[in-house]
Amino acid sequence: MSIQISRTEKLYKRRPGEATAKDGGSAPVSKPSESLSPRIQAGQGVWAIGGGKGGVGKSLVTANVGIVLAQLGKRVCLIDVDLGGANLHSCLGVGQPAATLDHFVRREIDDLGDLAVETAVPNLSLISGAGHVSGAANPKYQTKMRLIRKIKALDYDHVLLDLGGGTGFNTLDFFLSAHQGILVCLPEPTAIDNLYRFVKAAFARRLRDLDSELQVGQLVGRRSRGRAARRCRVPRSLFERIKQLDPERGQRLQEAMRRFTPKLVVNQVRNAADAAVGLQVALAARKFFGIDLQFVGYLQYDDTVWQAVRKRRPLLVEYPVSPLAGSLRGIVERIVSA
Repeated sequence: MSIQISRTEKLYKRRPGEATAKDGGSAPVSKPSESLSPRIQAGQGVWAIGGGKGGVGKSLVTANVGIVLAQLGKRVCLIDVDLGGANLHSCLGVGQPAATLDHFVRREIDDLGDLAVETAVPNLSLISGAGHVSGAANPKYQTKMRLIRKIKALDYDHVLLDLGGGTGFNTLDFFLSAHQGILVCLPEPTAIDNLYRFVKAAFARRLRDLDSELQVGQLVGRRSRGRAARRCRVPRSLFERIKQLDPERGQRLQEAMRRFTPKLVVNQVRNAADAAVGLQVALAARKFFGIDLQFVGYLQYDDTVWQAVRKRRPLLVEYPVSPLAGSLRGIVERIVSA
């Protein structure tokens, strides 16, 4: 697919080695083990892959990003935390495992590592999601926090979380618990609207966690009324208002929130207009919300996706030299080098 560079893309500050629309969404990667492996540092830990709605390709991205990392010699574990609709195993060509997060929710298994099963890809393991136990999709707070602690304690170089759709508290907490948050979006209005909703909800959830220490909500609520209070719902305006009220506290808040830098992947790109969506969304998030949403690349619409799914084979295993495979490798390169 040939895609020309748009005007919007020229506004985006390109990092060294970063792809443009002309590149087909991927930086040239002829030998991924040489170009990527030295850049991956220990401690990058947990990556969460989410989005504003279902059906945007989160499981596709999770499975194949995991394969890229595994092919670089990293020990990787994928966890399907879409507790109400787990299907990550299908993207990997793995049958439904006998032991899943259901057993963890029921406290039949305490060591999360005992649920990991090997896949056909060397270095890649899978912990399948729950779904057969009543209430598993909405675990109690204590169960969720226990799961998050166990995830962080797993002995892998990388743990990738495949999240469910929407902005429920469980999904947001899994996303915010990760060292790296990756959002997948389609170039269509409903998906973009839901993406903005997710980013704002995740920001608010992160702010709530910080509020116990900084108590900015009490500060703003006590000093702001009417129009000023409404403006504080936007992150950039909130920071400005808090700095006016308490410069030291405002600076501490801004430094803490500066680490909220989710990455954006646009899926199913068909033309130049679609390719420009990621840059437009990232620029809008910075301009209107003050959130550093970082666009790291797009994935072309490609029939090899459904062909691989139909064969129950991972995309990167079945079609390793397809343009889409190159795009996935380029996206991983930009994430680990960011």
